[in-house]
Amino acid sequence: MPPQIFDPAQATGLSEAEATRRQQTEGFNELPQGTRRGVFAIALEVMREPMFLLLVACGSLYLLMGELSDALMLLGFVFVVMGITIVQERRTERALDALRDLSSPRALVLRDGQQRRIAGREVVRGDLLLLAEGDRVPADAVLRQALNLYADESLLTGESVPVRKASSETASQTGKPGGDDLPDVFSGSLITRGQGLAEVVGTGARTELGKIGKALQTIEQEKTPLQGETGRMVKQLAAIGLGLCVVVIVAYGVSRGNTAQSWLQGMLAGIAMAMAVLPEEFPVILTIFLALGAWRISRSRVLTRRMPAIETLGAATVLCTDKTGTLTLNQMTVRQLHADGQTFVASQGATLPECFHALLEYGVLASKKEVFDPMERALRQLGDEHLGKTEHWHEQWTMVRDYPLSPELLALSHVWRAVDGERFVVAAKGAPEAIAELCHLGPEPIAAMVAQVARMAGQGLRVLGVARAHWPQGTLPGEQHDFTFEFLGLVGLEDPIRPTVPATVQECYTAGIRVIMITGDHPDTARSIARQIGLRNSEGVITGPELDVMSDEELTRRIPDVDVFARVVPEQKLRLVNALKANGEIVAMTGDGVNDAPALKAAHIGIAMGGRGTDVAREASALILLDDDFSSIVQAIRLGRRIYDNIKKAVGYTLAVHVPIAGLSMIPVFFTDMPLLLLPVHIVFLELIIDPACSLIFEAESAEKDIMLRPPRKANERLFNARVLTVSVLQGGAVLAALLLMYWVAGALDQPQEDARRSFVFVTLVAGNLGLILTNRSWVRSMAAMFREPNSALWWVVGGATVMLGLVLNIPALRSLLHLSALRPMDLGLCVLAGVASIGWFEGFKLWRGTRQHG
Repeated sequence: MPPQIFDPAQATGLSEAEATRRQQTEGFNELPQGTRRGVFAIALEVMREPMFLLLVACGSLYLLMGELSDALMLLGFVFVVMGITIVQERRTERALDALRDLSSPRALVLRDGQQRRIAGREVVRGDLLLLAEGDRVPADAVLRQALNLYADESLLTGESVPVRKASSETASQTGKPGGDDLPDVFSGSLITRGQGLAEVVGTGARTELGKIGKALQTIEQEKTPLQGETGRMVKQLAAIGLGLCVVVIVAYGVSRGNTAQSWLQGMLAGIAMAMAVLPEEFPVILTIFLALGAWRISRSRVLTRRMPAIETLGAATVLCTDKTGTLTLNQMTVRQLHADGQTFVASQGATLPECFHALLEYGVLASKKEVFDPMERALRQLGDEHLGKTEHWHEQWTMVRDYPLSPELLALSHVWRAVDGERFVVAAKGAPEAIAELCHLGPEPIAAMVAQVARMAGQGLRVLGVARAHWPQGTLPGEQHDFTFEFLGLVGLEDPIRPTVPATVQECYTAGIRVIMITGDHPDTARSIARQIGLRNSEGVITGPELDVMSDEELTRRIPDVDVFARVVPEQKLRLVNALKANGEIVAMTGDGVNDAPALKAAHIGIAMGGRGTDVAREASALILLDDDFSSIVQAIRLGRRIYDNIKKAVGYTLAVHVPIAGLSMIPVFFTDMPLLLLPVHIVFLELIIDPACSLIFEAESAEKDIMLRPPRKANERLFNARVLTVSVLQGGAVLAALLLMYWVAGALDQPQEDARRSFVFVTLVAGNLGLILTNRSWVRSMAAMFREPNSALWWVVGGATVMLGLVLNIPALRSLLHLSALRPMDLGLCVLAGVASIGWFEGFKLWRGTRQHG
């Protein structure tokens, strides 16, 4: 087996120009995707929709009755509705495509000698990949360097045990997956341990994964709870509509003379009834709102991987967050060194005393040469500054083995082979108490160390202990405890708080969301950071060792009063999530490492770090924080609340507008002296307003002013709850009452003709429909106040409806097709006034409620 090394400093990789040329020649590194749905495929799906079939049935009936113009009018409307649907579908698909591009696995490559983080689909043959624990391999590659590297190839082999990898300088192609000590790593496999430098030999369909044809779906279009609830409601209303359709047909046919003509008219009335009741907008609302909502959230630097997370965001009651990189800038600097009872404070131009050289030297040796971790980067920067030109700087040494951090021992060790040394040099760093344990310190040194750690941690510093040991060349021991370590001192690192965090934490509290900080730091460091960001319970801290001895019942009892958890290892996050869930909380949890995955999956909303997170954490999460910024999480919660609010408004409007349509379709059937006031062609005309209103206007509405001033939505709150149903029925009932009033007014104004009365009712219904749109834009603010809120889609829909209505009333041919008659200006004004006035009660209710809340 070749020696294990990882030192990519001398590698340069491809040039950008060559990488671009290969990408143009060989294509993107992605598996063949399913055929995109074209316009015709979407059109075929529309043709299978119940509403389309009802329209076709209506057209057929008109042809049977000899009404060619009516049949052609319906056919024209059918194509318009189909066009609107196609535009909506393509818009939704474009949003989902954008999310798929964002969620593509990332790759760290060397190009022109520089490390670059790129999308996995941009990797080309010949690229040099830098692989580390938690990475998903983006393409088939051969390892040129490897250090203690293991890969999980179960996706390809079905074997769950990770296989050990070795490097090769000569291999040019990959073999078959499986087996130890081979240099091949395969697309889709997961690095479970170690580091490596690999040269890509196969991309896209030319990988083993591509040959097998297993595609990894990163955006999962799974059914959300809202979609499930809406699906049940649609089925119930469809059944009601079908029943009412039969009732209307029979009642009309029997009550109108039981002739062939009456039965044909009855079938038209029945189809109109079914069209009025069928809530075909509901699935459209949810599909569009969730897809475009995910796209909007991605513009706030948060990627949605699972659609149900959008619904759950508005109900989140607890936000558990890591400290490093999320609450802080993740820009570590070494602030203090402490050795032999002396303290060195790092500053510009300061000279490092000799007594600190060994501490800094071994702190650097306990870090990797190829630096990813901010703490190790800070140590190397200080080391390069003070030791770079001395005998304490060891760029030529080779790392032989690393002993990684573990939950049982929060320390790691690196074993180095000196250029001309006869024995191995071992450098260890980690939590001070773990280093003290490795060094077997006595009670007095431990007491002095603990006091110094408390002083440094109280200043908000992250404190590490450093130790050294030596070992004769030969077989290395199995664990770190077998070395004889010498304690060298303490390193204090500073990571500034993100400037936006304190205000964002207060915004969470105002919104009824509790913030919990989870960190691996010393308890005093954690308290200091908690005070700086304004956590409510900043003094009470539970540590990881305390969690280990605490029962689940005690943790569930104590967790409501503790907002800071220190010295926590990733595996303990799962217990915290379960304890919070046991108390009925809706939990959002952040994480970035391999071991965070169980907690991310268990949380209601798992949030992975996009900048520094592993691919495993990303795959386990529902959301990915692209900039690792705490304020982006809160912005996503704000957007989640807005999306749910807007879905509720759209659903409320849709239910409300169907009430008068259904009422007008049914009432005339049971009164033989009343004509059919609403024909299928009128319902289609209304659908041209309703469809874009519910999918465009309400989706684009901005958030209510108080959206982050109210408590989270209850997790079990139903979309179709009693309040929504009551308000919608009352709104729709008021419009229906106005329609019946205008039917009576038309007769009182000597307009007895059927078409004239229908014109009164139809214009009032269109005006009432527009009024319902305007009043449902907000259930808190008045219609007048909402006019100041920009919404371009609103004016396109309202303007389009007004123009269409004007054309229908003023062009004789169109009037005849819709069985209407001309209206005098006074009559027209009266109809518009009645339609708008029908929603006046709700405007009054909003005004009264606002006065009572502020009074």
